[in-house]
Amino acid sequence: MKVLLVNGSPNAKGNTYTALHEMEQVFQQEGVETELIYVGNKAIRGCIGCRKCMETGKCVFEDLVNETAAKFEACDGLVVGSPVYYASANATLVAFLTRLFYSTRFDKTMKVGASVVAARRGGLSATFDELNKFFTISGMPVASGQYWNSIHGAAPGEAAQDAEGLQSMRTLARNMTFLMRGIALAKKEYGLPEREPFQRTNFIR
Repeated sequence: MKVLLVNGSPNAKGNTYTALHEMEQVFQQEGVETELIYVGNKAIRGCIGCRKCMETGKCVFEDLVNETAAKFEACDGLVVGSPVYYASANATLVAFLTRLFYSTRFDKTMKVGASVVAARRGGLSATFDELNKFFTISGMPVASGQYWNSIHGAAPGEAAQDAEGLQSMRTLARNMTFLMRGIALAKKEYGLPEREPFQRTNFIR
């Protein structure tokens, strides 16, 4: 089992990292391999809708998106962490995820996804919902913990004082491990669910 963790904060050792690191420790205890990728401090432009990736299988912009694509394909689970900016995820992270999910043509069905968010006070659930949409549009089961996957802290490292938030991260990591293992067993026994040919419907004629 392998989990890819994406830190969408420009502060590499901030509160988003505190949440992801708490999960990382549980994954390692459970024998799950992890890799942490920093996104928030990179120069990543948004998607321009050129659709060249449909021809080449990769994004036209050579940056961290294409570097991460093979790791995304190889992993069993993906955890995305972000600080909250104006009740939304870091724009750099959103640009990264938009291009990563759109440009990669491999089947993401039954890879397990989870998002975690960090904030001083509010906007957590809106950001949590925003990030989960990348998983649900891709056929990826979303792992849950004991609450919405959030942690509180203002100054870097302050989230280490949020006992409930840290416990939520540990619970999420254990639940995610259980879900990934269950899916792996089910795939061996039953294979992936049958997929119908995609029906694309436009509502403007």
